[in-house]
Amino acid sequence: MGTGSSEKSRKLEVLLWSIAFPGFGQLLNGKYLKGIVLMILEILVNVMGNFNKIIILSFHFKIEDAIAETNYEWLMFYPCIYFFAIWDAYKDASGGRGKTFSYLPLVFSAYFVTIGLVLSSEITFFGYLIGPIWLPILFLPVGLGIGGIIRTMLLKKYSKHNI
Repeated sequence: MGTGSSEKSRKLEVLLWSIAFPGFGQLLNGKYLKGIVLMILEILVNVMGNFNKIIILSFHFKIEDAIAETNYEWLMFYPCIYFFAIWDAYKDASGGRGKTFSYLPLVFSAYFVTIGLVLSSEITFFGYLIGPIWLPILFLPVGLGIGGIIRTMLLKKYSKHNI
């Protein structure tokens, strides 16, 4: 393997570990303090928001029980911590450097996943509640798409000014 593929492998490794648990990507990048702080924040918000319990309930399709167990005031912090940790780890692994506005899809993902969480106790599909796990997940591609569109628009706007 050439140097380019090992660099891509490293970026992917950091990205996937950061997706698995916020802070792990930072640890791989040697950003120990930042990684530990993100891990502590993840655990704090996870425990206070009952996140693991609502994941289990949601996977068993006990959506009403999951909604009842959700501490929305705490859990609303989770998307921002999660997507920031992913972006930051990837950027520090040289994944986003030199790519103007490349943070926007993840920022808008955090916004829309939070909106999905807030609305999760009220929005139904075909009469069924989707709940605090599945509805935010369904809002994720919306955030990625809108962030990507805004990034594209800004790149076009600023490239015209630089010509």
